[in-house]
Amino acid sequence: MSDASSYRFRKSERTLMQRLFEAPAIGKMSPASKFVAYSLLAIWSLFVLFPIYWVIITSFKDAASVNEGPFYLPFVDFQPTLDAWRIQFTEDPFCNFAAIVRQFGLLGYNSFVWVVSPVVELAPMEPQICKIYLAFTNSIVISVFSTGLCVLVGAMAAYALARIQYAPRFGNILIFVLLLVGVIVATTYAGAPWWASASVALAFFFFLVRALKGYFKLSLKNGDILFWIISQRILPPIVVVIPIYVMFQAVGLLDTHLALILLYAVANMPIVVWLMYDFFTNLPVELEESAQLDGATRPRIFWEIVLPLTRPGLAATTLLILVLAWNEYLFAVFLATVKVQTMPIMVAAKNTGEKGIFWWEMCAVIVVMIIPVILMAILLTRFISKGVLLGAVKG
Repeated sequence: MSDASSYRFRKSERTLMQRLFEAPAIGKMSPASKFVAYSLLAIWSLFVLFPIYWVIITSFKDAASVNEGPFYLPFVDFQPTLDAWRIQFTEDPFCNFAAIVRQFGLLGYNSFVWVVSPVVELAPMEPQICKIYLAFTNSIVISVFSTGLCVLVGAMAAYALARIQYAPRFGNILIFVLLLVGVIVATTYAGAPWWASASVALAFFFFLVRALKGYFKLSLKNGDILFWIISQRILPPIVVVIPIYVMFQAVGLLDTHLALILLYAVANMPIVVWLMYDFFTNLPVELEESAQLDGATRPRIFWEIVLPLTRPGLAATTLLILVLAWNEYLFAVFLATVKVQTMPIMVAAKNTGEKGIFWWEMCAVIVVMIIPVILMAILLTRFISKGVLLGAVKG
């Protein structure tokens, strides 16, 4: 055994190397370890934040500062200018302050017309909206509503898969798929109304399931369902964009907020189910069993017990889905032609303009685009840190 005199706990008895490389107390880092850790964090933070900093300062440059650069420090390397920002609000005649304020009045009037339209005949006014203002508000409405719908339905589906054991028969699923194909064929080629063909197919489904239930033996499990759900996200979006376009064209939902809201919610739902499933399975089931003994129903347990306990994971998942919906471009460029164009389309339009690529103007639009996501991340920081680290101490 070592001699007890070899252990020096007093600062005066420790050598310089011990003070630098040995921890002064349990739970604390040595000065050398702390220097290395904070240096690596500072370098990584600089690596992550520099692109954002570069976009911001580029939006305050002119053509000479961009082409003759690189210049890094405003008022030192170059003289900042608001030309890029001024162009965004002067090239469109409806982008001035008075025109934007007038749109709020038109929005209130049109909302009133929509409410009283069943009783009073009033014609809504066609607003003349600034393109950036229209794209920004469209992105906010579509992203917020699609994220809310996606997280709500996805969280309920994940909780059901985590707590309820399903065993759907493979034959019933095959019948449903075949009837769905029949609905598509009847709607597309026979010209039948989609609601009528869907109602007939639904009635046939229930009849066939009850009539043939004794013939189907093979069934699926929760793991199979979960894998099938996440496999929908693996599918490249470009593969399904044309069929989706034809489908929305058939039901008259092209260039509408509802189309993009439903599409974004469905496209991102596998991510919500996959992430929230892990959070729900980590919760002790005894809490829910105790609530059931007290007479609580399954929906009440979900809303009042499960969701409050998974707020960190719910916040992290919500921010991820919001970012995916906010940045989505492919579906928007196909389904949003005029009225519901979003910010990614606006950035792409700046990138492929007739005058060429003006980086300083495009950076100004990008700065406007990233502000809501940064604000949302700041508001959810304390929940996100817990949600990301939840499960890191398992085992």
